[in-house]
Amino acid sequence: MLLVQRGKEPLKGQWALPGGLVEPGERLATAVEREVAEETGLKVRAQYLAEVFERIMPDAKGRTEYHYVLADYVCKIISGTAKAGDDAGNLAWVPVAKLDQVTLTEGTKEVVERVYADYQRRNARV
Repeated sequence: MLLVQRGKEPLKGQWALPGGLVEPGERLATAVEREVAEETGLKVRAQYLAEVFERIMPDAKGRTEYHYVLADYVCKIISGTAKAGDDAGNLAWVPVAKLDQVTLTEGTKEVVERVYADYQRRNARV
């Protein structure tokens, strides 16, 4: 699994799936492809929407400071060489079985495991 280490706050230093903001009028799949290119140098094609979840982060007083709606896609690499770019501090290919060895953003491990299991089922040979 390709993960990026966040180079900026919030969650600076933690590892997550590549992604970012959707520009006004931009379709989700197009935003995924653009953000992956900006953060990793890879040109990808979004294959299908795999999971949608929310991350609500409170401030020190318990009030909502950040509220993200995250839409994760399974993507196919078209071209490029993986290298950290944009606001990614670093990137790494991490086997799903070794996700416990990096500091992940909340919920990332569970999402990756669910999506990976679904991907394996979809691509199982009969």
